[in-house]
Amino acid sequence: GGRGKAGNSGEGMDDFVFQITQEEFLEFMFEDLELPNLVKRHLTGTDTFKTVRAGIANEGNPSRINIVRTLRSAHARRIALTGSSRALLREAQKELARLKVEEPDNFTDIQEVEQEIDRLKARINRLPFLDTFDLKYNLLVKQPNPSSKAVMFCLMDVSGSMTQATKDIAKRFFILLYLFLKRNYDRIEVVFIRHHTSAREVDEEEFFYSRETGGTIVSSALKMMQEIMAERYPASDWNIYAAQASDGDNWNDDSPICREILSKQIMPHVQYYTYVEITPREHQALWYEYERIGEAFPDTFAQQQLVSAGDIYPVFRELFQRRLAT
Repeated sequence: GGRGKAGNSGEGMDDFVFQITQEEFLEFMFEDLELPNLVKRHLTGTDTFKTVRAGIANEGNPSRINIVRTLRSAHARRIALTGSSRALLREAQKELARLKVEEPDNFTDIQEVEQEIDRLKARINRLPFLDTFDLKYNLLVKQPNPSSKAVMFCLMDVSGSMTQATKDIAKRFFILLYLFLKRNYDRIEVVFIRHHTSAREVDEEEFFYSRETGGTIVSSALKMMQEIMAERYPASDWNIYAAQASDGDNWNDDSPICREILSKQIMPHVQYYTYVEITPREHQALWYEYERIGEAFPDTFAQQQLVSAGDIYPVFRELFQRRLAT
C-alpha cells in the first residue's frame, strides 16, 4: 500500500490476498487423479439390487396374489354393500316371527313379509363373493444393495532404520493418499498395516501416531496383507489396491521372499500396487527385487523414490495420474 503521495524514488509491492476454500484446494490438488483400473472390474460404485416386500398393491402378477388380504377385502366389500339390505332383512324376519305368533291368521301380511324376505336375500346373494376389485397382490420392489468399490492397503515401514524425518515423509504421503480416497470415492475401505520385524493391522490413529519400532522384515507386512485379502476381500468381489512406503533397508535374505509373495500371492489379485522408497542413498536389494515385479506386471505395479518432502506431491500425481483409455 502506498502513502498516497507521488514520488520519484522507492519501490515495493501491492498487497494481494485471495481466499480459497478447502474444497477448492482439494479439487485442485486431486484434479485428473484416479485409482487405476477401477472401471475394468465394473465396481465403480454401481449398486446391485435385491427384491424385497414393500406392502400391498391393487395390481400385480397373479403369482403374487395375497390370498388373506384378498379374502379380507372381499368380506369387507360385501359387508359394506349389503349393510342396509341385511338390516332390512333382520327387521323383516322379526316382523314375520311376530306375525306368526300374534296374528297367525293374517295370511296376507305374512305372505308380503315372506316375499320381502325372499327379495332381500336375493339382493344380497346377487353380490359376487369375489370381485376383481378385491384382488390384492404382494408388492415387490428392487432395493439398492450397495457394493463397495475398493479396498486400499496402506503398508508403512516403522523399523529402526527409518529416521524421524523418513517416517514423517511416509506419514505425509499416506495422509495425502487418505485425503484423496475419502474425497474421491464414496465407498472404499482402508486397511492400515504397520511393520518392523512383525506386522500388525491397526486403526487410523495408531497408524499415524504410534511410536513402536524394531528391526526390519518387510515380508511380514506382505504376508499379513495376503491373509487379510483371503479372509475379507476376495478378488472376485473387490478392487484391491496397495501402497507401500519404506526406506528400502531390509534384512537381505527377506527381499527375495518379498518378491515371491508379491508376484505369486498378491499381484495376480490386485488392481494396482505402488511402492515408494524414501531414501537419498543408493537403492538396496528390496528396490531391485521390486523392479523385477514391475517388469512382470507393468500395468499394475509402480515404484518411485522420495528424497524429501517436496517430492511427495509430484510423485503422488505420477502414481495416480489418470490414464488415457485404450
